[in-house]
Amino acid sequence: MTSSTESERGQAHPVLRNLQYSPIKEQDEHYIVLWDPSGLSREKLVLPLNYFFVVQHLDGHHSLEQIGALYLNRFGEFLLPDKLERLVADLEAKLFLEGPAVEAAKEARRTAFRQSPVRPAAFAGKSYEAEGFKLRRQIESFYQSKEGPEQKPSPNKGKRIKGLVAPAYEVKQAGPIYAWAYKELNEAESPDLFVLLAPCHAGMDSLFALTDKDFETPLGTVSVNKPILDYLKRQGGEFFADDVAHEQEHALEFQLPFLLDAVGKQKPCTMVPILCGFSAQDLGEQTVRTGIDRLLDLLRQAFAAAGVEPCLIASGDLAHIGMRYGDSAPPTDFSFHRCMQQDLAMLKFVEELKPEEFASFIRKEGDSRRITGFASIYTLLRLITAEAGQVLRYDRGITDQYNSTVTYASMVFF
Repeated sequence: MTSSTESERGQAHPVLRNLQYSPIKEQDEHYIVLWDPSGLSREKLVLPLNYFFVVQHLDGHHSLEQIGALYLNRFGEFLLPDKLERLVADLEAKLFLEGPAVEAAKEARRTAFRQSPVRPAAFAGKSYEAEGFKLRRQIESFYQSKEGPEQKPSPNKGKRIKGLVAPAYEVKQAGPIYAWAYKELNEAESPDLFVLLAPCHAGMDSLFALTDKDFETPLGTVSVNKPILDYLKRQGGEFFADDVAHEQEHALEFQLPFLLDAVGKQKPCTMVPILCGFSAQDLGEQTVRTGIDRLLDLLRQAFAAAGVEPCLIASGDLAHIGMRYGDSAPPTDFSFHRCMQQDLAMLKFVEELKPEEFASFIRKEGDSRRITGFASIYTLLRLITAEAGQVLRYDRGITDQYNSTVTYASMVFF
């Protein structure tokens, strides 16, 4: 139980949840917009920069009085206590602060998710078309786009495909880059089982989050492989503790329309959906290594028992640079070109199936470019039995008015 002293401290020392933010500009005024990537709160909050300064200090270590003093020191003016209290109350009402209301909302969502027979398509109608025939036309347009894959057959046509890396970026913008990867799958000899690996952008407490829910899409339902998931649940039930993280994670969902379009028209397929939640720096901890090895061993045992070799699909973006991601200034042409060079050097280790060198590259940079697809790609490299990988296409997306940039690539493994 929480003591009254701890409860009082929590109220006096508010803690902001793991939110995302982005700078925006209206005429000559600059603001920051906050939102919840987990989807627990559907609210957004637009703040002037001076209020964002306040929000950044809601870390559980500063009282409201201390934040007021810091504000005075930074801006040379008093922030009236009632204004600060109204801001905190607004954050609480929007479920942006840790506390009992957030815990109750999390429990209600967890219960609802576990009672649901399927995982609904959370981003249909937002990031891609919600109607099946429109979605097929949208996917076809990605293949025909000038940024999309070449129309001639792949040199790998007919080979047994072992894996793909695809973006996790918004489908409407990065669809042609997804198509480069899924064209390879469409023309290859593919298995009936796919292991989908994706980052968890909202963060989670576990190294991995598995779920045994089938996933709905506008093109039909993608079923999980029940025998394999049942085996994993019996032998490694701890990996299902964060299953609710799947509810609002886009990175895995974005792969499913492309997967069904490429394979589902030809034959039924099943999947094992896995969210990955560790960093390259985390690999320095033995407990993290042990946890990763444990799941990989269980997966290999499950595949061997089922007599299948799956195709592994890692969803994940590469670098995140610019003010939206914590840099002090917008990217320049030079800094983007330098970032591209670093990305391609890093991806050489992925092509060569060298997971530890891939991780070491990111650690040496201090993950200063925020490679969000690291965990899913690393897990793929640890599991895959391919001979080599190949970068098919590399691109970037601009995410705000300040040219904040996300880079991504499509890759194939045979």
